[in-house]
Amino acid sequence: MTDNQVLEQSIQINATATVVERCITDLALMHRWLNPLLRCEPVGETWSTDLGSESRFIIQIPLLKPTLNSVVVERQPGLVVWEFEGFFEGRDRWECQSAQNGTLLLNRFEFYIPNPLVSWGFKTFAASWTKQDMQAQLSRLKRLAEQQN
Repeated sequence: MTDNQVLEQSIQINATATVVERCITDLALMHRWLNPLLRCEPVGETWSTDLGSESRFIIQIPLLKPTLNSVVVERQPGLVVWEFEGFFEGRDRWECQSAQNGTLLLNRFEFYIPNPLVSWGFKTFAASWTKQDMQAQLSRLKRLAEQQN
């Protein structure tokens, strides 16, 4: 039986959907709002968020460096969905919706942890931290996007 977990966040950003999307898809901009312990790198020569593009997200924990391999499985203007596998399996969906005063950014992180020990550890120690970290990332992304205007 799978025990999927879903974390959803949203934030109103006073910037166009195009600007917000660029903050999500441009690797240099992404590293300005991602958690500093999280590094993202392309698989291969160049970074891309085109459909089928591969990347890896690495948590900078000394010695361990847990890695999620990801592939873009949905892509259209204002939408990027990464599907990943590793110590987590699931999807990270980023959707920009035009709103009256800019953009509503929705982030849905749906995942399953196949290893029961890792799952227990996550639920016990990291679940609330992860939710707080997602909120902090959205706040940093909001500030960054609003500075781009």
